[in-house]
Amino acid sequence: MSRKFVPTLFALGCVMAGTTQAAELSGAIGVTGQGEMTYRAGLSRAWEQSWWQTESGHLGGHWDAGYTYWQSGDEAAGAHSLSLSPVLVYTFNADGAQPFMEFGIGAALFSGIEVGGRNMSSALHFEDRLGAGLQLRNGGRLGIRAIHYSNAGLKSPNEGIESYSLVVSWPL
Repeated sequence: MSRKFVPTLFALGCVMAGTTQAAELSGAIGVTGQGEMTYRAGLSRAWEQSWWQTESGHLGGHWDAGYTYWQSGDEAAGAHSLSLSPVLVYTFNADGAQPFMEFGIGAALFSGIEVGGRNMSSALHFEDRLGAGLQLRNGGRLGIRAIHYSNAGLKSPNEGIESYSLVVSWPL
């Protein structure tokens, strides 16, 4: 991991862990649209509010901070990113494991502009995510997630990159 990311990651972890609200640690393994591997570690903190509580479920959310390693064919060319995103989560009421869907738009900072053979043209990007899965009785989650990173046309070229992953999380 690049030395410049260590203090930032530590600070994000301290801010998010130093709270009385529910927190989760997550791990994900995925693949880019170009077939290269991604590895992500995340820390999230639940919001205290929920909305649209009905017989079928409710809408809630959390803040999600993450570190992703973007593997490249040349090991020395791998990239790193840090991200922070508000995530909306709709959880369906069910006995046992509860299905959920998630959606979020946040920001990410990459270690360089070459990621997975793509010219990202800048280090700062938007992170758009869509996911689904099951919340288990112990509070953990299993799911799938698609995340797209792009600079939204603020700088050219705007090739962007995606990561499709399997995600597991567990409460702290």
